[in-house]
Amino acid sequence: MLDKPFHILPPLFGAIATLGFTGFASTNAEAAKPNIVLIVADDLGYSDLGCYGSEIATPNLDSLASNSLRFSQFYNTARCWPTRAALMTGYYPQQVRMDPQQRGRKLPNWTRTLPQYLKPAGYRSYHSGKWHVSAAPRQVQDAGFDHSYALEEQNRFFDPKNHTEDDKHLPPVKREDGYYATTAITDYALKYLKEHATQHSIDPFFLYLAYISPHFPLHAPAADIERYKNKYLEGWEVIRQRRYEKLQSIGLVHCPLSKPEPDIKAPSGGPDTLRKLGAPESFYAVPWDSLTPPQKEFQAMKMAIHAAMIDRMDQEIGRVLAQLKSMNAMENTLIFFLSDNGASAEILVRGDGNDPAAPMGSADSYLCLGPGWATACNTPFRRHKIWVHEGGISTPLLVHWPAHTGAGGGNLSNTVGHVIDIVPTILDVAGVKAEPQWNDATAPPFPGKSLVPAFTKDDAVTRTSLYFNHERNSGLRMTNWKIVRDDPAKPWELYDLSKDRNESINLADKDPERVRDMDNEWKRLDEQFKKNAEDAAQEKVQGK
Repeated sequence: MLDKPFHILPPLFGAIATLGFTGFASTNAEAAKPNIVLIVADDLGYSDLGCYGSEIATPNLDSLASNSLRFSQFYNTARCWPTRAALMTGYYPQQVRMDPQQRGRKLPNWTRTLPQYLKPAGYRSYHSGKWHVSAAPRQVQDAGFDHSYALEEQNRFFDPKNHTEDDKHLPPVKREDGYYATTAITDYALKYLKEHATQHSIDPFFLYLAYISPHFPLHAPAADIERYKNKYLEGWEVIRQRRYEKLQSIGLVHCPLSKPEPDIKAPSGGPDTLRKLGAPESFYAVPWDSLTPPQKEFQAMKMAIHAAMIDRMDQEIGRVLAQLKSMNAMENTLIFFLSDNGASAEILVRGDGNDPAAPMGSADSYLCLGPGWATACNTPFRRHKIWVHEGGISTPLLVHWPAHTGAGGGNLSNTVGHVIDIVPTILDVAGVKAEPQWNDATAPPFPGKSLVPAFTKDDAVTRTSLYFNHERNSGLRMTNWKIVRDDPAKPWELYDLSKDRNESINLADKDPERVRDMDNEWKRLDEQFKKNAEDAAQEKVQGK
């Protein structure tokens, strides 16, 4: 442990003042800058943590939650790269050329990343794990991190071939090296924190810790899988009901449990996928009792591996928290934990393929969670990753900063939030005002809000709307009303989320005027965001 407290806050943070958003008083700005840790899971379902209703062992995150704000209505963008673009820039991905991805094009020249905002305020920035912001491909040179370990592929947890440190390619990992991605991501994060403690202890830091778990392929250490073997033979309906009851008892949800949708086919599976799997896989969330005994064993084992991946991630997060404590930095560090999208129903095979004879969860296997278990992991909501129904876009959010959140007993927050709020929130607590001028261009205002007012008062953050658009899925939330559809050729569905977050009672026919108004708002935002993504230099040439 360090001899002196590591970047400790003064006893009182100071009054709140206006800094373009709800910033902390400038007189305390230098003394009060907290360290910031942003932890992102990959394809984690809304109910996949113990503190969000799960049976999976997540003691470190559960302990963190006991002194955190737990948000019940926080949203992502339904997919990996759009969410990560929003987290790094503060804008909807459509504004920064990240949904759809525009291959070969960089972020608009008015765009800054979070490290670029924080550096003038004295922060050092570190990244370890997934990146997936293709419009800023180099984490150090393009995004401004001081150090970065980037795992640039998603197909191999045990022997990745494409990974970099500080924008330089590292040798491919050999299977005999004992590498496991979740542990390696943590190792690099600890390396950067320890270096910071010895060489930059007077400076605040930002750590972006981006795990690739529990994204497919289902890969986990055998010992971790063994702890969950046979745990899921009772089936996805039983697990889902049990999680729902726990979520209700915690107070995180107040809606009925959504009905299963056995006719919704898992995305991504090609016509030869079942042949490649050589296993009793199913593209549909069929009733558990309709499965054969071999299918039940196969599906239960897949969920056991998913659980093991989350369990291991929690263990590794425990190592990071222990490091913060050893640096005497815990009290002066604002920690966020969330997921990039809902649990995934996808079923596909890529990378090195799948050997049906290999142990499930090993490097020679390539399996996906699938729609049955994804439905359970996204309890109590409908649909999955890619869709913008609640199951695809709802994420746990833990905000740990006990001295400043009033969360001594682990409070719940009903504040509606979105990943576009993370950058404004971080800049707020860091005392950074985002000037609009950058690279001889003018940035549009942030679409999100600082969540700082919600740290001490529920529902203190208000907004006009939240926009969703990914692939063929689109939606809009205004107050407690939401329109959503899974195909632009289909009519909007309308739901009252104050009573029906499970999206079961479509009110579109009963309130067509509301649907029309919300449709107009969605179109207005969609058009505005397309214009934001245009090249500023091109706008100048055309006199726009």
